[in-house]
Amino acid sequence: MVRGLLSKPAAVSRATISPRNAEIAQRLADDFAEVAIASDNQAVIDASEMIVLAVRPQIAKEVVSGLTFKEGQSVLSVIAAINRRTLLEWIAADVHLVQAIPLPFVKDREGVTAIFPPDADVSALFSLLGTAVECETRKEYDLLAAASSLMSTVLKIMDVSAAWLEEQGLAKGKGRDYIAPLFASLSQTALRSNTIPLEALSGQFATTGGLNEQVMADFHENGGPDALTLALDRVLTRIKGA
Repeated sequence: MVRGLLSKPAAVSRATISPRNAEIAQRLADDFAEVAIASDNQAVIDASEMIVLAVRPQIAKEVVSGLTFKEGQSVLSVIAAINRRTLLEWIAADVHLVQAIPLPFVKDREGVTAIFPPDADVSALFSLLGTAVECETRKEYDLLAAASSLMSTVLKIMDVSAAWLEEQGLAKGKGRDYIAPLFASLSQTALRSNTIPLEALSGQFATTGGLNEQVMADFHENGGPDALTLALDRVLTRIKGA
């Protein structure tokens, strides 16, 4: 996220970061003149107009509860699987809290980021890093959080496909060189054709009696959609329980 914000042209004039991970902090300071490494986490809070909470959920309570926030301070939490009420209890101050789910692609300003509740400043920030999607309710936010869990699975589908091509005799690496642009083109088609339902788009590629139709039929008959739906249901249950 810091790299995305400070890549030229920089979206912010200064970023004060925690020294908690010394190696990453120093690397960012070496790469960007706008980065200042604070003496500790409290110094970050004291020096910043907008605080970004970005720690692992496992240590979030310990880290956040030990800090003193200013009344009315803007706080952006990107901590996964921690609900708003819990965060506010840990913060123990009347702050303006917004939650977001920035994905790794924000580094290249190509990310899509879910935000809750809607906030003009945070939305503008993430619009600079790609696309901001403002959620009107916690339910919307949780659903998009569940959808973000598909990244590894989509890449695994690509990996299995590329590996199969190599097993069938295609030169190593050539399968990936074909599969990656294929998936990228499909994503671009979905983006450009956003008025057409995805089911209809899928049907456009599955001509009657064709190869795409055959693979889709096998996918359905072998429980592909059911397995995916079950996985998303389980992730959503975990998110709601946080």
